[in-house]
Amino acid sequence: MIKESTRAQENALESIVVAAGDYLLKKVKKGQSVRILDLEGNQAADTLFYKADDISERYSAMDTIREQGNVYLTAGSVLMSNLNNPMLEIVADTCGRHDTLGGACATESNTVRYSLEKRCMHACRDSWMLALAEHENIGLSKRDITHNINFFMNVPITPEGGLTFEDGISAAGKYVEMTALMDVYILLSNCPQLNNPCNGYNPTPVEVLIWNA
Repeated sequence: MIKESTRAQENALESIVVAAGDYLLKKVKKGQSVRILDLEGNQAADTLFYKADDISERYSAMDTIREQGNVYLTAGSVLMSNLNNPMLEIVADTCGRHDTLGGACATESNTVRYSLEKRCMHACRDSWMLALAEHENIGLSKRDITHNINFFMNVPITPEGGLTFEDGISAAGKYVEMTALMDVYILLSNCPQLNNPCNGYNPTPVEVLIWNA
Protein backbone atom coordinates (compact mmCIF):
# COMPACT_ATOMS: atom_id res chain seq x y z
CA MET A 1 0.00 0.00 0.00
CA ILE A 2 1.42 3.36 -1.01
CA LYS A 3 1.29 5.88 1.82
CA GLU A 4 3.24 9.14 2.02
CA SER A 5 4.93 10.27 5.23
CA THR A 6 3.95 13.46 7.05
CA ARG A 7 7.54 13.98 8.23
CA ALA A 8 9.77 16.57 6.57
CA GLN A 9 13.30 15.47 5.76
CA GLU A 10 14.77 18.76 6.98
CA ASN A 11 13.29 18.13 10.45
CA ALA A 12 15.07 14.79 10.92
CA LEU A 13 17.11 14.39 14.09
CA GLU A 14 19.80 12.51 12.19
CA SER A 15 20.64 11.61 8.60
CA ILE A 16 23.14 8.89 7.67
CA VAL A 17 24.16 7.92 4.14
CA VAL A 18 25.12 4.24 3.94
CA ALA A 19 27.36 3.48 0.98
CA ALA A 20 26.78 0.43 -1.19
CA GLY A 21 28.33 -2.56 0.56
CA ASP A 22 28.53 -0.77 3.91
CA TYR A 23 26.48 -1.38 7.07
CA LEU A 24 24.66 0.63 9.71
CA LEU A 25 24.18 -0.52 13.31
CA LYS A 26 22.11 2.04 15.19
CA LYS A 27 19.88 2.22 18.26
CA VAL A 28 16.39 3.57 17.65
CA LYS A 29 14.36 4.50 20.72
CA LYS A 30 10.70 3.68 21.31
CA GLY A 31 8.55 6.32 19.61
CA GLN A 32 11.27 7.41 17.18
CA SER A 33 10.70 6.93 13.46
CA VAL A 34 13.30 5.70 11.01
CA ARG A 35 13.15 6.08 7.23
CA ILE A 36 15.20 4.10 4.73
CA LEU A 37 15.48 6.15 1.55
CA ASP A 38 16.48 4.60 -1.78
CA LEU A 39 18.62 7.44 -3.13
CA GLU A 40 19.22 6.26 -6.70
CA GLY A 41 16.65 3.48 -7.08
CA ASN A 42 16.61 -0.31 -7.37
CA GLN A 43 18.75 -0.89 -4.27
CA ALA A 44 18.16 -3.62 -1.69
CA ALA A 45 18.64 -2.88 2.02
CA ASP A 46 18.95 -6.13 4.01
CA THR A 47 17.85 -5.37 7.56
CA LEU A 48 17.63 -7.03 10.97
CA PHE A 49 16.12 -5.71 14.22
CA TYR A 50 16.91 -6.58 17.86
CA LYS A 51 15.32 -5.51 21.14
CA ALA A 52 17.88 -3.11 22.59
CA ASP A 53 17.83 -4.35 26.21
CA ASP A 54 17.52 -8.05 25.34
CA ILE A 55 19.13 -8.96 22.01
CA SER A 56 17.80 -12.53 22.24
CA GLU A 57 14.48 -11.00 21.18
CA ARG A 58 14.66 -10.11 17.49
CA TYR A 59 12.66 -9.64 14.32
CA SER A 60 10.92 -12.83 13.22
CA ALA A 61 9.80 -13.29 9.64
CA MET A 62 7.65 -16.29 10.63
CA ASP A 63 5.72 -14.43 13.34
CA THR A 64 5.35 -11.33 11.17
CA ILE A 65 4.03 -13.26 8.18
CA ARG A 66 1.63 -15.28 10.34
CA GLU A 67 0.20 -12.28 12.18
CA GLN A 68 -0.38 -10.16 9.07
CA GLY A 69 -1.28 -13.02 6.70
CA ASN A 70 0.99 -11.69 3.96
CA VAL A 71 4.55 -12.49 2.88
CA TYR A 72 5.18 -8.89 1.79
CA LEU A 73 5.56 -5.83 3.99
CA THR A 74 4.13 -2.37 3.38
CA ALA A 75 2.40 0.50 5.19
CA GLY A 76 0.37 -0.91 8.08
CA SER A 77 2.59 -3.97 8.57
CA VAL A 78 3.77 -4.58 12.12
CA LEU A 79 7.16 -6.25 12.49
CA MET A 80 6.89 -8.95 15.16
CA SER A 81 9.61 -10.45 17.33
CA ASN A 82 10.38 -14.11 17.95
CA LEU A 83 8.37 -13.69 21.18
CA ASN A 84 5.45 -12.38 19.11
CA ASN A 85 5.81 -8.84 20.44
CA PRO A 86 5.38 -5.85 18.10
CA MET A 87 8.76 -4.22 17.40
CA LEU A 88 8.07 -1.60 14.73
CA GLU A 89 5.19 -0.49 12.54
CA ILE A 90 5.60 0.57 8.93
CA VAL A 91 3.82 3.92 8.91
CA ALA A 92 4.71 5.10 5.40
CA ASP A 93 5.82 3.38 2.21
CA THR A 94 6.21 4.79 -1.29
CA CYS A 95 7.63 1.58 -2.78
CA GLY A 96 4.61 -0.66 -2.24
CA ARG A 97 6.03 -3.91 -0.89
CA HIS A 98 9.18 -5.40 0.63
CA ASP A 99 10.52 -8.96 0.71
CA THR A 100 10.58 -11.19 3.78
CA LEU A 101 11.62 -14.49 2.16
CA GLY A 102 14.65 -14.01 -0.09
CA GLY A 103 17.23 -13.89 2.69
CA ALA A 104 20.62 -12.24 2.53
CA CYS A 105 23.47 -12.91 0.15
CA ALA A 106 26.50 -14.78 1.49
CA THR A 107 29.72 -16.12 0.05
CA GLU A 108 28.21 -19.62 0.22
CA SER A 109 25.01 -18.69 -1.62
CA ASN A 110 26.98 -16.74 -4.20
CA THR A 111 28.94 -19.93 -4.88
CA VAL A 112 25.86 -22.15 -5.13
CA ARG A 113 23.72 -19.75 -7.17
CA TYR A 114 26.33 -18.35 -9.50
CA SER A 115 29.78 -19.95 -9.65
CA LEU A 116 32.83 -20.86 -7.62
CA GLU A 117 34.51 -17.70 -8.86
CA LYS A 118 31.84 -15.60 -7.09
CA ARG A 119 32.69 -17.00 -3.65
CA CYS A 120 35.03 -14.16 -2.70
CA MET A 121 32.64 -11.39 -3.69
CA HIS A 122 31.47 -9.15 -0.84
CA ALA A 123 28.07 -10.14 0.60
CA CYS A 124 25.56 -8.88 3.15
CA ARG A 125 26.52 -11.48 5.73
CA ASP A 126 30.11 -10.22 5.51
CA SER A 127 28.86 -6.72 6.35
CA TRP A 128 26.84 -7.99 9.29
CA MET A 129 29.79 -9.97 10.67
CA LEU A 130 31.99 -6.88 10.38
CA ALA A 131 29.35 -4.88 12.27
CA LEU A 132 29.31 -7.43 15.09
CA ALA A 133 33.10 -7.44 15.30
CA GLU A 134 33.27 -3.65 15.43
CA HIS A 135 30.52 -3.39 18.07
CA GLU A 136 31.35 -6.23 20.46
CA ASN A 137 29.88 -4.25 23.37
CA ILE A 138 26.35 -4.90 22.09
CA GLY A 139 26.82 -8.64 22.52
CA LEU A 140 25.60 -9.85 19.13
CA SER A 141 27.26 -12.90 17.60
CA LYS A 142 27.04 -15.01 14.45
CA ARG A 143 24.15 -17.02 15.88
CA ASP A 144 22.10 -13.81 16.08
CA ILE A 145 22.16 -13.38 12.28
CA THR A 146 18.77 -14.82 11.39
CA HIS A 147 16.11 -14.18 8.73
CA ASN A 148 15.96 -10.58 7.57
CA ILE A 149 13.85 -8.08 5.67
CA ASN A 150 14.95 -7.06 2.18
CA PHE A 151 13.62 -3.53 1.88
CA PHE A 152 12.97 -2.51 -1.75
CA MET A 153 13.78 -6.00 -3.05
CA ASN A 154 11.43 -7.69 -5.53
CA VAL A 155 11.16 -11.45 -4.93
CA PRO A 156 7.97 -12.77 -6.55
CA ILE A 157 6.57 -16.16 -5.57
CA THR A 158 6.07 -18.51 -8.52
CA PRO A 159 2.87 -20.57 -8.98
CA GLU A 160 4.91 -23.60 -7.89
CA GLY A 161 5.85 -21.89 -4.63
CA GLY A 162 9.41 -20.99 -5.54
CA LEU A 163 11.13 -17.61 -5.42
CA THR A 164 12.63 -15.53 -8.21
CA PHE A 165 14.84 -12.45 -8.04
CA GLU A 166 13.48 -9.79 -10.40
CA ASP A 167 14.13 -6.16 -11.29
CA GLY A 168 13.35 -3.88 -8.39
CA ILE A 169 10.07 -2.00 -8.08
CA SER A 170 11.71 0.89 -6.26
CA ALA A 171 13.03 4.10 -7.80
CA ALA A 172 15.12 7.08 -6.79
CA GLY A 173 13.49 8.84 -3.83
CA LYS A 174 11.28 5.93 -2.75
CA TYR A 175 11.30 5.15 0.97
CA VAL A 176 9.91 3.04 3.77
CA GLU A 177 9.35 4.55 7.21
CA MET A 178 8.84 2.77 10.54
CA THR A 179 7.99 3.83 14.07
CA ALA A 180 9.69 1.87 16.85
CA LEU A 181 7.32 0.25 19.36
CA MET A 182 10.24 -0.65 21.64
CA ASP A 183 13.90 0.36 21.86
CA VAL A 184 15.62 -1.52 19.03
CA TYR A 185 18.91 -1.90 17.27
CA ILE A 186 18.68 -1.70 13.49
CA LEU A 187 21.37 -3.63 11.63
CA LEU A 188 21.31 -2.76 7.95
CA SER A 189 23.52 -4.08 5.17
CA ASN A 190 23.30 -1.98 2.03
CA CYS A 191 23.51 -4.92 -0.32
CA PRO A 192 26.64 -5.21 -2.52
CA GLN A 193 25.15 -7.98 -4.71
CA LEU A 194 26.19 -7.77 -8.39
CA ASN A 195 24.90 -11.12 -9.65
CA ASN A 196 21.12 -10.67 -9.69
CA PRO A 197 18.80 -7.73 -10.45
CA CYS A 198 18.10 -6.76 -6.80
CA ASN A 199 20.49 -3.79 -7.14
CA GLY A 200 20.18 -3.34 -10.89
CA TYR A 201 23.70 -4.86 -11.10
CA ASN A 202 24.94 -1.51 -9.77
CA PRO A 203 24.76 -1.13 -5.96
CA THR A 204 24.10 2.45 -4.80
CA PRO A 205 23.81 4.30 -1.44
CA VAL A 206 20.76 4.54 0.79
CA GLU A 207 20.01 7.19 3.39
CA VAL A 208 18.69 6.50 6.88
CA LEU A 209 16.82 9.31 8.63
CA ILE A 210 15.59 9.35 12.23
CA TRP A 211 12.95 11.58 13.83
CA ASN A 212 12.02 11.94 17.49
CA ALA A 213 8.49 11.11 18.56
